[in-house]
Amino acid sequence: MRYTCMRKKLILLTALLGVVFLSAFQGAKFKKADGPALKSGDIIFIINPAGQGKAIQLATKSKYTHVGIIFIEDGKTFVYHAVEPVSKSTLSDFIGMSEDGTYSIKRLKDQSLLTDKILTQMRSEATLKLGIHYDLGFNWSDEELYCSEYVWKLYDHALKIELGKLRPLKEFDLSHPKVQQIMKQRYGKHIPYDEKMISPGDMYNSGFLEEVKLQ
Repeated sequence: MRYTCMRKKLILLTALLGVVFLSAFQGAKFKKADGPALKSGDIIFIINPAGQGKAIQLATKSKYTHVGIIFIEDGKTFVYHAVEPVSKSTLSDFIGMSEDGTYSIKRLKDQSLLTDKILTQMRSEATLKLGIHYDLGFNWSDEELYCSEYVWKLYDHALKIELGKLRPLKEFDLSHPKVQQIMKQRYGKHIPYDEKMISPGDMYNSGFLEEVKLQ
């Protein structure tokens, strides 16, 4: 009788613990789902001072050196970005390009503008540009594209929104030897000081965007 009673108590205790655990688990799932999730049209910025990255940081006074645009496709998250060539990467692969995995997400404040039609238009253009060579000279033509130019033009073409002010090369800080070395390699004696450009930092600071804090 004592064994049966203890066994019933053990079963009851186990059941109660199971209910508590399940409730906690469901609550955790809800909390996670209730947080801000990534959306198509989000812009992701990463930091990588390798290669020309350090020169970009020095000239633009921004820590961010590379940027891509996010599209959710069949429940999977991809980043379209201009490297050599313009590519489509998984989110994890893109973040893996960043120093120490550091990244930041920015989102258009007025999400009502990003209708399904607009997002389809943006993704179609982004897809059409896959394979285009990276623009080492940072020219404004569409023949070649650099990272911030690629994302900037997607928004400009679809919504006529300028995510950051275009500035001529001469307005950036070109004084550091590392920056001068890169310019000499790219342009020789014919530096296009008046060529308008968009930097990852100027795009990051756009008033049309807000930072997304992911849980």
